[in-house]
Amino acid sequence: MSRSMHGGQVAIVGAAETDTIGKRPDISVLGLHAEAARNALRDAGMSIHDVDGIATAGLYPQDISHYLGITPRWLDGTLVGGCSFMLHVRHAAAAIAAGAADVVLITHGESGRSGIGADPWVRNPASINGQFELPYGAQAPYSTFTVPALRFLHDRNMTREHLAHVAVAQRNWAANNPRAARREPLTVDAVLNAPMVAYPFTRDMCCVVTDGGGALVVTSAERAADLPSAGRAVYLLGSGESAEGAVVSQMADPGSFAAFRAAGAEAFATAGITHADVDHLMAYDAFAHLPLYMLEDLGFVGRGESGDFVAAGNTVKGGRLPMNTNGGGLSYTHSGMYGMFAIQEAVRQLRGEAVEQLPDARISFVQGVGMFFAAAGSLVLAREPR
Repeated sequence: MSRSMHGGQVAIVGAAETDTIGKRPDISVLGLHAEAARNALRDAGMSIHDVDGIATAGLYPQDISHYLGITPRWLDGTLVGGCSFMLHVRHAAAAIAAGAADVVLITHGESGRSGIGADPWVRNPASINGQFELPYGAQAPYSTFTVPALRFLHDRNMTREHLAHVAVAQRNWAANNPRAARREPLTVDAVLNAPMVAYPFTRDMCCVVTDGGGALVVTSAERAADLPSAGRAVYLLGSGESAEGAVVSQMADPGSFAAFRAAGAEAFATAGITHADVDHLMAYDAFAHLPLYMLEDLGFVGRGESGDFVAAGNTVKGGRLPMNTNGGGLSYTHSGMYGMFAIQEAVRQLRGEAVEQLPDARISFVQGVGMFFAAAGSLVLAREPR
């Protein structure tokens, strides 16, 4: 297995979100991309004139390059849902390692709450999903995820209380974060008694709906060493990507996602690390069941152990595996495609700049999901190159 784009040879040298996140009726989707891009380039100590590669999802990459005045020689418009940005980092690393690009700008922006400059969300009735799932009510994320979530709980003899513990753990991380959408104290009983959205999910088991964006600047470790931001570079040790299928009903096992297992295994293998080496986990949590899948499918815990692992406090402050330390999609922000924000928090932790800073975070594992168990992206990021 090739490690040409791993092992610390590629670095994230700029990472920033939009000026504010939450509710931004004053700015369009394209404006959010641009605001985040400028912030990330400033963070890197670079300018648009340094950029020769563009990656984005939602908008076309040429929309971003034209708006910013960049003439790229490398483009990536991969769109596989919320984990697209994990794949962009991986693809950018491959391009830099191959000499196809020198500096790649990865942008994200969504007006998920305000809908300013956003395309209407319309399902194609001719698609596989449109033909075989939409007619039966699987039209929104919360209704599409119900069957696999219930299967997961049933097969492991878990209950809705285990989902509630995930929401409570995320809220504990968000409580002191001034940028988090939900910060008020939360208990398991409060989660279970909140308004039902789609069984088994109550309101607090579902992600927030926000506006916002983020951007990353990726370049070679050699070039990173010459930048003003050199001391804050974060290195890519390993990565993986995979997919299973376009529709939830065709999962080989609704209680376990094959793409999580494949992408995660490749990330661990290319990074050359074990689970014990991971200090910090960002597990995409659009809904409360997803981190439970990830803990098991990535191999951090055994089958059926994830619910009790979270309930016992292992993922909160002082726990064995701090997870979603910004509050996650359940409490921090979720514009529609959350993966960029998970990467941003991993970078902050490794730089020592997080609101809820871990004492000695050296390696962070970032796991994303695309669509409704359709795609997966995994990154292993580190404070130092190997």
